[in-house]
Amino acid sequence: MIESILDNDFYKFTMQKAAINIFPRATVRYQFTNRGNTKFPDGFDKLLKEQIDEMKKLKLTKEEKAFILRRCYFLDPAYIDFLAGYRFDPNEVSIKLQDGDLSISVEGPWFRTILWEVPLLALVSELYFQETKIPKYSDEKIRQIAEEKMNIYDSLGIKVSDFGTRRRYSYKNHDIIIDTLAKHSDKSFVGTSNVHFAQKYNLTPIGTQAHEWFMFHAAKYGFKMANKIALEHWIDIYRGDLGIALSDTFTTDLFFKFFDTKFAKLFDGVRHDSGDSLVFAEKAINHYKKLGIDPTTKTIVFSDSLTPDKVKEIRDFCQGQIRISFGIGTNFTNDVGVTPLNIVIKMSAAKPEGQDWVPTIKLSDVDGKHTGDKDMIDLCKRIIAM
Repeated sequence: MIESILDNDFYKFTMQKAAINIFPRATVRYQFTNRGNTKFPDGFDKLLKEQIDEMKKLKLTKEEKAFILRRCYFLDPAYIDFLAGYRFDPNEVSIKLQDGDLSISVEGPWFRTILWEVPLLALVSELYFQETKIPKYSDEKIRQIAEEKMNIYDSLGIKVSDFGTRRRYSYKNHDIIIDTLAKHSDKSFVGTSNVHFAQKYNLTPIGTQAHEWFMFHAAKYGFKMANKIALEHWIDIYRGDLGIALSDTFTTDLFFKFFDTKFAKLFDGVRHDSGDSLVFAEKAINHYKKLGIDPTTKTIVFSDSLTPDKVKEIRDFCQGQIRISFGIGTNFTNDVGVTPLNIVIKMSAAKPEGQDWVPTIKLSDVDGKHTGDKDMIDLCKRIIAM
């Protein structure tokens, strides 16, 4: 079900390089969260283990290596040679199934285990729909739905990308979707977060960093300093490339407190991933204005549960005020007539070099999207309120 080592989100590779450069001795844990309380069928754990064992055979091909060297100049040859030697180690993953409740945990060096999250989620989703045999739309109807969405996005004059690997219906369905979207690459479609499909269809890989980048920094440096030091380290590694900053790991309000003139000028823009899209847009626009920066020179990348109607609402609000782009996930890759799984895998603890284990949390702009140890979440809320 995972056919390529690049069948993963681009930001996993950009963060992997950064972790190698700055935190090569850090150890982390990841934990699966079943937000939708889905019950999994008997034997699901064995099927998942079989697929995970197959992943140890994956390795970077010459063609894939050439693609990364050509399209991702900010990933240096030393890192790409490391990736060419990388192999998934199934021993890093633990799986249990009891009374339909699925448990998945990952533990190991951060620079190694960072690549597990996205393919594991994609496997869980595809295996679930394979085993439950819930009827879906025909491939022809799936293509038609995707084409209709792209026609809307073309007419809105916006930029959209595919962010849908982790909750896709299946690899085959994802391929069908990208094949359809790629026909609009001269209009609204600008790329995909999936590096494998970027290579297959000669598209631009899209992404910068994920919540875990900031979550780890909080474990090492504390909640109030996490955003600042995480952004500083990103600048040190990428020197102005990959310039979209994720904003909501410990609430947007805390992020903007530290997103000062230096960061606002160096980063091309910010990514919205939780909370009210229009409220966030207004905060970002006002923040740039307060710093004396023209918001129309900056970009917001929206990536939270997007549909054509929601995209149009955001476009209408932001038009003429700030640049916008959209990363669309499940609504692209699992709009097939079934209810997509609501599942995530997040870093649950970190052990920076020379430190003990520290629980890691994500305190988003929506209570339902908080993840991690409850006591640590309460502590974070108290600290950032000071």
